[in-house]
Amino acid sequence: MFDFDEELKKLPNAPGVYLMHDDNDTIIYVGKAVNLHNRVRSYFRKIVGRGPQIDRMVQQIARFEYIVTDSELEALVLENNLIKEYSPKYNTMLKDDKTYPYIKVTLGEEYPRVLFSREMKKDRSKYFGPYTSAAAVKDTIDLINKLYRLRTCNRKLPRDIGLERPCLNYHMKQCMAPCQGYIDKEEYRERVGEALDFLNGNYKPVLKDLEQKMKDASERLAFEEAARFRDLYNSVKSVAQKQKITDSDGEDKDIIALSKDETDAVVQVFFIRGGKLIGREHFYMTHVEGCGTAQVLLDFVKQFYAGTPFIPRELMLQEEIADVDILEKWLTARKGSRVYIRVPRKGSKEKLVELAAQNAYLVLSQDRERIRREEGRTIGAAKEIAALLKLDSVNRMEAYDISNISGFANVGSMVVFEKGKAKRSDYRKFRIQSVSGPDDYACMKEVLTRRFIHGMEEKEELSRKEIDHELGSFTKFPDLLLMDGGKGQVNIALQVLEELRLSIPVCGMVKDDNHRTRGLYYQNVEIPIDTHSEGFKLITRIQDEAHRFAIEYHRSLRSRAQVKSVLDDIPGVGPVRRKALMKHFGSIQEIREASVEKLCEAPEIPKHIAEQIYGFFRQEEGSVPPCSH
Repeated sequence: MFDFDEELKKLPNAPGVYLMHDDNDTIIYVGKAVNLHNRVRSYFRKIVGRGPQIDRMVQQIARFEYIVTDSELEALVLENNLIKEYSPKYNTMLKDDKTYPYIKVTLGEEYPRVLFSREMKKDRSKYFGPYTSAAAVKDTIDLINKLYRLRTCNRKLPRDIGLERPCLNYHMKQCMAPCQGYIDKEEYRERVGEALDFLNGNYKPVLKDLEQKMKDASERLAFEEAARFRDLYNSVKSVAQKQKITDSDGEDKDIIALSKDETDAVVQVFFIRGGKLIGREHFYMTHVEGCGTAQVLLDFVKQFYAGTPFIPRELMLQEEIADVDILEKWLTARKGSRVYIRVPRKGSKEKLVELAAQNAYLVLSQDRERIRREEGRTIGAAKEIAALLKLDSVNRMEAYDISNISGFANVGSMVVFEKGKAKRSDYRKFRIQSVSGPDDYACMKEVLTRRFIHGMEEKEELSRKEIDHELGSFTKFPDLLLMDGGKGQVNIALQVLEELRLSIPVCGMVKDDNHRTRGLYYQNVEIPIDTHSEGFKLITRIQDEAHRFAIEYHRSLRSRAQVKSVLDDIPGVGPVRRKALMKHFGSIQEIREASVEKLCEAPEIPKHIAEQIYGFFRQEEGSVPPCSH
């Protein structure tokens, strides 16, 4: 038993990180402290006005632990890492798994290239970004390579000069072929320098040059060449016109502001690089109940900049936040040069922050209704089903179906829905092994038995090895089993669960004479369900998905079986030759129509086998013509 009074006395007067655990030993909150003794003890004092979320969290604490660090900066880094690893329930969380694209110029190479990159390394390359649109980055790289005719290959130059023929880009006049020595290093480097000017926003020389080339080509009546220069001119102009917000100091900075309601917040970030707005992005923050704007901004800055490879020189925030000095030290250490956190009070910078806040409000207000509708279709629908069946919750539902044609290739499907959404990574297919005829009940018994025995074995493996993470999806048992049918299928499932000593609610999805869902069969009673409710619509989606998944698997097996049944009846044609024939000809019909001479052209098919294949498809046609050479 955890003795709170005793453990609170042991807390050191030192910086560090503390972790709060609940009854299941799940970490529900991670925090940092300048002084662990004062900070952790504050949770267990009778304090009025600290917020309902913190009060709920404190009520769930079964024990706490702490890690002492040498400094507050170390505590900040450790706190970030632990929040990322455990995703605690009561920490304000950044909902973001994005990786941003960069334009990379490989200046460390003798003949540099302009490349797309999702990470930023210390490798003597110059990086531009991050950008918010991967498509725009790829278009820009393509434009630069066309303008300056830079290489895109992976050849090691100058080592590989002259070893291979020039690639298609050279013949298309999109590369100067340094791989052949057709351009010297100094001239190539000049082109790279012009590309760097372009990426830094100096578009005027390029536009002027392209305009002149377009006019010269028109005067020479070289209209195709003029059209190419025109297209390049328009592309450059389009890129130039996208840079609408500029800043006279030309610095790299992020403008950060948010809008929040009782449960969620949206943070808007404007990315300004070299004084130009290159993109914007919004981020969702959850568990913000009881948190002020400054606290949410603080949590965002810590979590976002712990994960992004590029840190600008300045962060412009909507409000003053705590721990600015320590955050600036941390960001400076990560960037390798001085980083400032500021709150602009006047001028263009303040207007930019206001603009970011307005955009955050628009996203939050527009998405609020969409999110509400989506939650109604998913989490709300699952809650309706739980209430209908008088269950506490049905977070995870598994549905099963059997598919066969007259007993041929019996298969089963398992589909999984969590929080009302399909979880396709947990779908499973079963090829029936013990049933040869059309017996759906026996097939279902095999499927369920295999599924739950597999899950029990995985759980045993976890327990035996004392591993605290899941080996596979079978270890998760459902809150509700949904069977595609009524009383018969439900009884089969209950029989399997009883034999395995498992207690899981089982519900049948009953259909009417038109094969449409009409109700649920649960605990020997058919329960009607409102056909206009979200719960009914979710049941229908689950039933349709289980049926679709089983049918698709069965169809794929039938297709493979048909190919095998035709070709494997031919003497001398086994799996290797069957594969070679299908790869060479593409279909059974093409094989059927091929001459012996054509069949001989396929790999692994000698003359005598080609004659047997030809004869097999023309058994009633008489003699087989010889293979001519």
